[in-house]
Amino acid sequence: MDRVISVVGHTALDYIVDVERIAGKNESSPVTDYEEHPGGGAANIAVAIARLGGKCQLISPVGADFESSGYEKHLKDAGVDLSHLYRLENQKLSKAFIFNDREDDQATYFYWGASSKFKELEPGPVDFVHLATADSVYNAKMAKIAGFVSFDPGQDLVTYSKENLETILANTDILFANRHEIKRVSEMTGKSFSELKNMIATIVITYDAEGSRIYTEAEEYPVPVVPVTALDPTGAGDAYRAGFLLAYTRGYQLPTCGKIGATVASYAVETRGPQTELPTWEKMQARYEAHFGKLEKT
Repeated sequence: MDRVISVVGHTALDYIVDVERIAGKNESSPVTDYEEHPGGGAANIAVAIARLGGKCQLISPVGADFESSGYEKHLKDAGVDLSHLYRLENQKLSKAFIFNDREDDQATYFYWGASSKFKELEPGPVDFVHLATADSVYNAKMAKIAGFVSFDPGQDLVTYSKENLETILANTDILFANRHEIKRVSEMTGKSFSELKNMIATIVITYDAEGSRIYTEAEEYPVPVVPVTALDPTGAGDAYRAGFLLAYTRGYQLPTCGKIGATVASYAVETRGPQTELPTWEKMQARYEAHFGKLEKT
């Protein structure tokens, strides 16, 4: 039976805007297209896990427009457990405004809305939790009481205090970061990458088009990307984490977890929006085996 994966973080509406170029200060740039999509890092991961057939509960503050926006029905239809949501009627749902230009550069503006209340909320104990981008105060509280902790500070790392970051890392079993974030973690904590590897069992670093690498204290596993025609990078990292974590809870070896993550991520970048065409386990397995060979646990 699948282990329940609890995901903590943002539930947001994403407004994906195509522009000629990212405007500088006191400048404007033409908008060529825009779309609204369900998003938020935690919700993206929860939906991806559910689509893959895993058991997932979302722990996230949501606003009064959660139902009227259609997001609640969308998550229920996907099979995500919503029993641990914080429903705040005096708040609005979080919003992300994501601007992509012709050079594939991206700028994001985030309205915290209901998520701004995270620091005032008290978490309950969970078995296996993934701490996605969220408030560092809440994540530190959760890290101390969860049975198993996966942590991805993401773009919210700049809001973390050193104390909260160190509390979370001291309780983290798997750390996800990109090359910039892991450098920032080292700078904030004063710990070298070797020291981080000594204290955290598994560290996964993503390198964009170069794929990812999985580090343990003694081993390093390179994971290539699954080549597809990329249309929108939004949510690729979330899809990777969903595939990796579900594979991990199902007992797959670390290199295989990474390859499953890369395969799920390939579906996310093929379409607009982070949750648009996420695969079932069977679809993922077919693409995995076309690129990596037979999917096996040993």
